[in-house]
Amino acid sequence: MRLLERIFDLAIIGGGVNGCGIARDAVGRGNSVFLCEMNDLASGTSSWSTKLVHGGLRYLEYYEFRLVREALIEREILWGIAPHIIRPLRFVLPHHAGLRPAWLLRLGLFLYDHIGGRHLLPATRSVDLRRDEVGRPLIPNRYSRAFEYSDCFVDDARLVVLNARDAADKGAEIRTRTCATEIHQSEGVWTVSMVDTLTGARSQVQARALVNAGGPWVEDVLGRGAGVNAKAKVRLVQGSHIVVKKLYDHDRAYMFQNADGRIIFVIPYQDDFTLIGTTDRDYDGDPSKVKATPEEIEYLCKAASEYLAKPVTPEDVVWTYSGVRPLYDDGASEAKAATRDYVFELDTPGNAPLLSIYGGKITTYRRLAEEALERLAPYLRSAKAREGWTGKAPLPGGDMGVSDVDGLIAELQRGYPFLSHEHARRLARAYGTRAAKLLGDAKSAADLGQAFGATLTEREVRYLMANEWAVTAEDIVWRRSKLGLRLSADEIAALSDWIATHGVRQSPLLEAGGRS
Repeated sequence: MRLLERIFDLAIIGGGVNGCGIARDAVGRGNSVFLCEMNDLASGTSSWSTKLVHGGLRYLEYYEFRLVREALIEREILWGIAPHIIRPLRFVLPHHAGLRPAWLLRLGLFLYDHIGGRHLLPATRSVDLRRDEVGRPLIPNRYSRAFEYSDCFVDDARLVVLNARDAADKGAEIRTRTCATEIHQSEGVWTVSMVDTLTGARSQVQARALVNAGGPWVEDVLGRGAGVNAKAKVRLVQGSHIVVKKLYDHDRAYMFQNADGRIIFVIPYQDDFTLIGTTDRDYDGDPSKVKATPEEIEYLCKAASEYLAKPVTPEDVVWTYSGVRPLYDDGASEAKAATRDYVFELDTPGNAPLLSIYGGKITTYRRLAEEALERLAPYLRSAKAREGWTGKAPLPGGDMGVSDVDGLIAELQRGYPFLSHEHARRLARAYGTRAAKLLGDAKSAADLGQAFGATLTEREVRYLMANEWAVTAEDIVWRRSKLGLRLSADEIAALSDWIATHGVRQSPLLEAGGRS
């Protein structure tokens, strides 16, 4: 078994948004950082979200004011550091006469507008559904009033990958397909035993502090020899989504209230589709095998059809996805009421700190990372105190203004006139200012190599494998590019065959110094 020569300041188990966010922040403060993920980055909870950076309007009903305020503040911060993968989105909330009264909705939205220091996003407005275009997709004469408010849409998996990319650029070592099989501490140092899930090769890494960002597997990680008795418990809650063909022409999303007290979102998705979700149900199975159930699909269709003039049926569903949220178990009676706030548990056996993370949501990952490092500060040898730096430094490709994406698209088409508008737009929204690095010196479409369909080319695939830890076709079409809905099964199989022939697994090349 190979032991890595150095002792890292910090080792992190888990390559979701929390683990990668902590890695980025920690290495930026001068710590040496190692992160391992047993599968692909964002392959667990982080890529199966509703894809929103939002305050969480419904959490106000549960008096989660601290969480909502923090999330609202983070909403504009994240948009500012990643404007290529995060964009503003307006939500229409119809008033349902039999559910929450209009005064309560107005009060909630007033708080939503004011407790989080909104600066860039437009304020809430009242909508006459009988006259406004957002009323056209709804059942005629059933809903006459609505409120329109702001939140943001995010490419969730790319948010994770870009945090990992920036961490690696600053010197962190990121290992995917590397499972931590055993953890133990001795004389103030943690030793993590690992196995490469592709090759079977075994190795060990040592670190002075350890973060357990295992998400749904947080308790499982503790059971691999940590030698601590965890007081906190995780509550696994399944959230499923359905995708159907585009339901309406305008660019707004909807928030629909249900008779059971829950809400669902109906969101424009990937230009030609509509995303509907989510469910909330307790889950006790294997988190890696979670799937949307027929009952959940029926529930989402029925909930949407309570509002939409054209009913949604299970036969309309073109894709489903489901994830398991590792919520902190606060004893709530129903899954929908369980807190979305995050909780830390710090254990120090042998004066070797182990920080386990429970709960959290995508919107608050950056603040979670800051708080995690505050907890670990007495044990880390940070060369420079840079608390708060991640809220100002753009993520890779995000070094532009929040309104500059259209200009970047035009710039790409000028520099690479063979690109279609669709292709340039997709690259700009995925890679931002690094799209030109991907395209390099290409003078024609032929220079981009084999075309796999839906504007995915060999050059992009090679870039993703060399720079973003992509190993399989699934990594590329469902997480890095979100093209899975546009590629046929045959096209995805052809991509998989190409990777089997040409793909060589490697540590991503460094784009800005540092170590791989």
